[in-house]
Amino acid sequence: MNKAELVEKIANDADISKATADRVLSATIEQIIKAVTKGDDVQLIGFGTFKSGKRAARIGRNPATGAEIKIPAAKTAKFSAGKAFKDAVNKRK
Repeated sequence: MNKAELVEKIANDADISKATADRVLSATIEQIIKAVTKGDDVQLIGFGTFKSGKRAARIGRNPATGAEIKIPAAKTAKFSAGKAFKDAVNKRK
């Protein structure tokens, strides 16, 4: 499912226009990105938690040449699914 399909389903389920659903979804995603960028966790009970992580600098290898390359440290985005989400995926009740 892509964003357009998700917007359409939200609009139908919430009985709102597609334009309103698109604005709400975009604003939600934007706020999650802002919070995680600042280092805050975003916890949606029953769905999951968005948080940032850290990846240490390390030495890697160029697969084509075998030469060592330095891979710099980086921040990562992480998502942990909540229990209700996991249960729904596994069809538990």
